Parts: sequence; structure tokens; C-alpha cells
Amino acid sequence: MYTGLVHMHNLLRWVIVITLVLSLINAFKGKNGKETLIMMISSHVMLLIGLVQWFGGELGLKQIKNSGMGEAMKNAAIRFFAVEHSLMMVIAVVLITIAHRSAKAAKPNTKWFLLAALLIIVLMMPGPWKSDTALQRGLFPGM
Repeated sequence: MYTGLVHMHNLLRWVIVITLVLSLINAFKGKNGKETLIMMISSHVMLLIGLVQWFGGELGLKQIKNSGMGEAMKNAAIRFFAVEHSLMMVIAVVLITIAHRSAKAAKPNTKWFLLAALLIIVLMMPGPWKSDTALQRGLFPGM
């Protein structure tokens, strides 16, 4: 089950990134499409999957309990998944939710919420481009 959640979490990131980029393009054009709704729903589902992984998986709360908070903060890989990635992704989901609400009201600041969310997501996304091998993940499940 955990592997399935990791794969779903991995695939949903691409749905979110694609809809986020499309929403950002529309925001700069002054248009409002359904992309922000799809992006918001996907990000909330992703957050729930991430919370299940954080509370029940090996890289979240269990890791902090096993090593202690002090040791977890000293280890870059543990700190990334248990603290940095989790916290920043919650902030990104909040920004996406605000952006969706802002887009519905046709406010001009929508693009800035979307841009901030995209920046946070890209910076906090584990992938093959990370210098620390413990933080490297495949672009798609099974890679």
C-alpha cells in the first residue's frame, strides 16, 4: 500500500505542475479556466496522501521518533523529508488554494500566488537533479 501511495504522490506532482503552469499562463493573460480548480483538488489530494505518508511511512514521524529531533535536523536527508519538504508543500497548497479563490474573484494578484507556489514546489521536489543521493527520486514511479 505504501508503494502505491508513493507512486500516486509522484504522479500527482506532474498533474499539479502542469495545471500550475497552465494556470500561471492564464493568469498572466488575464483569463480564468478550470485549471485552477483541477490544480487545487489535485494539490489537496496530494496533501492528504503526503500526510498519510508522513504519519505512517518511514520518512516522516517515525524517522523523527527513531532518531530524535536533534539528530533528524543534523541529517540532511531526514530533515528534508521529515521537515522541509513537508512544511513547504503545506505552504504551497495554501498558496494554491488562495490562488484558486483569487482567480475566481478575478483578482490581479493570482499570478503571484501561483508563481510562489510553483517556485516552492520545484525547489522542494525530490528528483534526479538533487545533489544529495538520498534526496534523488525518479521522475516517474519505477524509474
